[in-house]
Amino acid sequence: MAVEIYEVFDGTKDFSFKNQICRATVSVSNNIAEGFDRSSDADFARILYISLGSNSETKSMLYLAARLKYINNDQKIKLIAQSDKISRIIRGLIKSLSPK
Repeated sequence: MAVEIYEVFDGTKDFSFKNQICRATVSVSNNIAEGFDRSSDADFARILYISLGSNSETKSMLYLAARLKYINNDQKIKLIAQSDKISRIIRGLIKSLSPK
């Protein structure tokens, strides 16, 4: 999703908006990578919640981008669907790390 966000917002003149949404979406995968090498499942799960928050930030900014007409409705629908899928995957991973 990060690559697609970068492509969609490439021409955006609102540089602070573009920077923030790009940073948020990159944080999703970066936090997963960072958490993967943590010493415990509990610590990994904690970092995954941070990743989930970054994904929610990205999603919030997508709604704002549509209202500001930075993206069209089709782009919004597609990217939010991707964000929702990522949330489900992260939540599933968190659940798999929970003590049985």
